[in-house]
Amino acid sequence: MDARELLKRYAAGERDFSGALLTGTDLSGVSLGGADFSRSQLNGANLANAILSTVNLSEANLAGADLSQANLFGAFLSGANLSQTMLRAANLTEADLSGASLVRADLSDALLHLTCFAEADLTGANLTGARLCGAKMWKANLCEANLHGADLCDVNLCEANLCGANLDAVDMSETSLTGTTMPKGEVYG
Repeated sequence: MDARELLKRYAAGERDFSGALLTGTDLSGVSLGGADFSRSQLNGANLANAILSTVNLSEANLAGADLSQANLFGAFLSGANLSQTMLRAANLTEADLSGASLVRADLSDALLHLTCFAEADLTGANLTGARLCGAKMWKANLCEANLHGADLCDVNLCEANLCGANLDAVDMSETSLTGTTMPKGEVYG
């Protein structure tokens, strides 16, 4: 399915695009709120500046996609492959990314308030300047992640792996760290 066909179906009221093959599709700047893209192939797709609030992208393959500045407020991305995905300045507030793969993803300056990253793999992810206030990151793998200047105020990092992570200029006030492996390998609490 190409972008034109998808938009035509969406305009006609269709919302179920689960399992769709949209590899490399340009959907930049479109509004697809409420659509179901679970288990879809969107790797390499351009969704920059798209409005995808409350979209179901569970188990979707978005590896290498450009989602810069996309509005993914409340999106369901549990178990999705977002490895090497561009999410710069994206709004993922209250999104569910539990169990998602975000290996080497770029989340710099992203809005991640109250976002769930439970058991997500953020190995080598760039979270520079990200705002994660109230995020749930228990058992998340943040090994080698760059969190420079991130706001981790009131974040649940219990049992998370922060080995090798850059925590320079990070606000961690009221952050839960019980059982967390810190950058130098020691376990907190």
